[in-house]
Amino acid sequence: MITTQNSPAPVQNKAPAKKIQRAHGHATAFCLRWLVRLCMMITVAVLLFLVGYILVKGIPHLTPSLFAWEYNSENVSMMPAIINTILMTVLSLLIAAPLGIFAAIYLVEYAKRGNKIVGLVRITAETLSGIPSIVYGLFGMLFFVTALHWQMSLLAGACTLAIMILPVIMRTTEEALKAVPDSFREGSFGLGAGRLRTVFKIVLPSAVPGILAGVILSIGRIVGETAALMYTAGTVAEVPTSVFDSTRTLSVHMYALSSEGLYIDQTYATAVVLIVVVVGINALSAFIAKKITKGKQGGK
Repeated sequence: MITTQNSPAPVQNKAPAKKIQRAHGHATAFCLRWLVRLCMMITVAVLLFLVGYILVKGIPHLTPSLFAWEYNSENVSMMPAIINTILMTVLSLLIAAPLGIFAAIYLVEYAKRGNKIVGLVRITAETLSGIPSIVYGLFGMLFFVTALHWQMSLLAGACTLAIMILPVIMRTTEEALKAVPDSFREGSFGLGAGRLRTVFKIVLPSAVPGILAGVILSIGRIVGETAALMYTAGTVAEVPTSVFDSTRTLSVHMYALSSEGLYIDQTYATAVVLIVVVVGINALSAFIAKKITKGKQGGK
C-alpha cells in the first residue's frame, strides 16, 4: 500500500504587502502634513491681505480732524465713537462677566453631575451662542428700549451685548474650571478648607487664563457689533453724559459713514483705528492675565 505525505503549503511572502502598506501610510502622512501647511499659509495670507489692504487704504487718510472732540459733518470725527466703544465694552463686561463666571462656578463646583437642570442650562447657553445678533437687537429694542422705557441708550446697548456675550463667558469659564485637576480640590479638602475657600483660593486662580480667554473673545464681539447696537444704543455721535444717552460705537460709526457714500476715505481710516483699538484691548487683557498668573504663582 502506497502512502502519500501531504506536502506543507507554500508560505506566502508578506513582505511586499507590508511595504505597500508602509508606503501608503507615508504617502498619506505626507499629504496631510502639506495639506495642514497649505491651510495655514492660506489663512495667514488672507489675514495679512485684509489687514494690509485696510492699512494701505486707511493710514493716508488719518488726519487730526478725525480726532476732534466734537463730531460734525465736516470733520466726521471718530473721537466720540472711540470713547463710546470703550464705555460700551467696560459696561457690558461689568454686567456679563460676574454673571457668567459665577454661573459656571455653580455648574462645575456645586451642581450635581447628571442634573437635568444643569444639562438644560448648558443646552440653552449653546443655543444662545448661535442666535444672530439682529435677533438680540430686536429683543433689546422691544424689552430694554420699549418695555423698560430706557429709550436708545448706552445702558440698553450694554445690557443687550451682555446677554450676547454671557454664553461665551460662561462656557469658557466652565471649561477652564474643568481643566483644573481634581487633586487640587482633594488636597485643599484634606487640609481642612471648605468648598467656598477651595473654589476662590485654589480653583479659580488656576483657571484665570482660561477665563480671560473668554473675556477677550467677548471683547472682540462687543467692539465689532453693529446690528444689535443700532436697535438699542442708537447712532448719536456724542459722548454720553449719562447711561441713558444715545451713543455710537466705532463699528456703528464706520457703518454710518460707509452707508452715506460720502466719506469712504474716512471709513477706511475708522477701520484702521478700530483694528488698533481691538488689538490694544486684547493686548491689555493678555497683559493683565499674565500679571495675575505670575502673581498667583509667586504667592504660592
